Formats: sequence, structure tokens, C-alpha cells
Amino acid sequence: MAKRFTQSSINWSALAERVPAEQRVNLTGFKAKSDGYLRRVLANPPEAPKIDWALYKKTVPIPGMVDTFQKQYEALKIPYPADTQSAKVDAQWAEVKKAIDAFIAVSNANIAKYEKEIAETKALLPYDQMTMEDFRDAYPNEALDPINRPSYWPHSPEEALDYVDPEKQAHAAHH
Repeated sequence: MAKRFTQSSINWSALAERVPAEQRVNLTGFKAKSDGYLRRVLANPPEAPKIDWALYKKTVPIPGMVDTFQKQYEALKIPYPADTQSAKVDAQWAEVKKAIDAFIAVSNANIAKYEKEIAETKALLPYDQMTMEDFRDAYPNEALDPINRPSYWPHSPEEALDYVDPEKQAHAAHH
């Protein structure tokens, strides 16, 4: 005999938290259908009613008819449908769980990286208290370095001392 359901196994409040606002109407309709189905199932007894075969044997005049019905009734087994979907759902959940775990791992790595950056930024001197030397020490690539990287106004790559025009260089390479 199949297991008798006595209540819904769905945590509706947890599900409602995850459903977007525009889908709440659909969730409410689905919950109403599910609750209605559960009420109809619970309205029926869990077992089929017992038949008083002795009473029928006394009242039915045809000999052997009640015995034949009784054998057929007791031999009748209504099969409960086999659960063919739970394994598929479990397999899908395993795949989704792997994706969730991978996302969590990547997110935790990003969080650690950003927390490190935040700690480094908080450890810096405030800009209003920083000297040019402090700025150079904190940001060596952005700081002005007139000896190693001289720059002339308008400070574009074309104005650098060792600038070579890529178009002229490509043209010279072809000839």
C-alpha cells in the first residue's frame, strides 16, 4: 500500500520568499490547487471499505456468485504509480547544487579579494594628508615620475619621447 499523505510536504512560506512579486499570483493559484487536492484525498478513508460477504451470501440466491465476486475483489490490486521523476529531480538538483557550490566558492574568493582591497585602502593615508612622495609610494604606476617616465603636455602617448606611430611603423615594415 502506498504511503498516505496527511499534510503537504511543501514549505509554502519558504517558497513564497523565493518567488518574484510578479509570480505570486501563480504561486497562490498553485497552492490553492494543491490544498484542494490534499483536502479531496483526506476526505476519503485510507483503506477501501470492508464488505460484509456473509450478508451477501445469505441474500443472493445464485450459488457461488458472491464467492466469485469475493475472489475477484480480493485479487484486485490497484497499482500505485511508480515514481519515475524523483531520480531525475534529484539528478537535476545535484547538478544545480554543484553550480551553486561553484558560485559560492567564486563569490567567497571575490569577497576575500575585495575585503583585502578594502583593508589596503583603509590602511592608506587619507588623500588630504598625503604628500607627493606618499602618493608615489602608494600608487607607483599613476604617480608622476619625471626621471624614468617623463611626460610633456598634453601628456598623451604621442607626446612621449620614445613614441613611434604604429601606422608609420606598419607602412615601413611593408616596404
